[in-house]
Amino acid sequence: MTQTTQDGSRQRVLAARAALGPIGVSVPTTGMDVVPMPQQLDGAQRLEKAGYRAVWAREGVGGHDALVEIAAMLGATDRLVFGSAVANTWARPAYTLHAAAATLGEAFPGRFVLGLGAGMAYQAEALGLGYAKPYSRMREYLRTMATPLPGLPMAEQSYARIIAANGPRMVELAGTDADGAHPGLIPVEYTASVRGTLGPDKLLVVALTVVGMPDRRDARAAAGQFVVGALGFPGSPYGANLIRLGYRAEEIAAGADRVVDAVMAYGSPDDIAARARAHLDAGADHVLINNVLPGYDTGLRQLEWLAPALTEIAD
Repeated sequence: MTQTTQDGSRQRVLAARAALGPIGVSVPTTGMDVVPMPQQLDGAQRLEKAGYRAVWAREGVGGHDALVEIAAMLGATDRLVFGSAVANTWARPAYTLHAAAATLGEAFPGRFVLGLGAGMAYQAEALGLGYAKPYSRMREYLRTMATPLPGLPMAEQSYARIIAANGPRMVELAGTDADGAHPGLIPVEYTASVRGTLGPDKLLVVALTVVGMPDRRDARAAAGQFVVGALGFPGSPYGANLIRLGYRAEEIAAGADRVVDAVMAYGSPDDIAARARAHLDAGADHVLINNVLPGYDTGLRQLEWLAPALTEIAD
């Protein structure tokens, strides 16, 4: 990065830190389901009323466009900051994403952060596109977002841009070509490692996957089932990252206690708030709470139940 580019990134990071605060929550969709927008607008208003400062929307390919969803929710709320976690590179060309994100940044100053992910091979194949490996795909996509097309206008970058980054090369790319990183399903110790790689001037948004239940044993069982499904399948990028960190493939596939306790938060609101604080203490600027109990209405009720413990976490 040039000095001018570094200064711009630093300013965007400082603004995003102040706007997001320490805790945000994910809209309780998978990104692949289509929840009608009236329900989502009502949900955003309920989350704002519960006291949250930031809400993040997921995206796959097909279904709803995450940035259009965010635009509608920005218009339906008064103060909430919204982010994409994450916009999918296969959903639209890079210059189209930049144009949309810049429009949101200009229309709602201080209320939008772009999280960007490289997507999956099956998504590219469904669109009839040639698949590129995540690092190569993201590097080229970021460079295209920042490069004007010959003879065409280009909006200024009015928003912070972070990338989904778990592995070491992607984390390094987040530090050199973006405004920060958005890892998920990671141990607290790895949050400290990512901060060390990024340095102090980049935004670090850590996704914390949670199962909130009054009975801690029931919550632990549900968390274990999630780990088996999300990390245990062959080719899981989250599982591959944990193997790099010294966890064994067989214990990941079995949802072993050591793995579940490392990457999930489960139990009471206070249990979950304690794990969020641990990531903040390890260097995260913002912890994004992902509820994984199924069902949109169930997810909203979960986030409302957790709100008193989470929203008292101060900057």
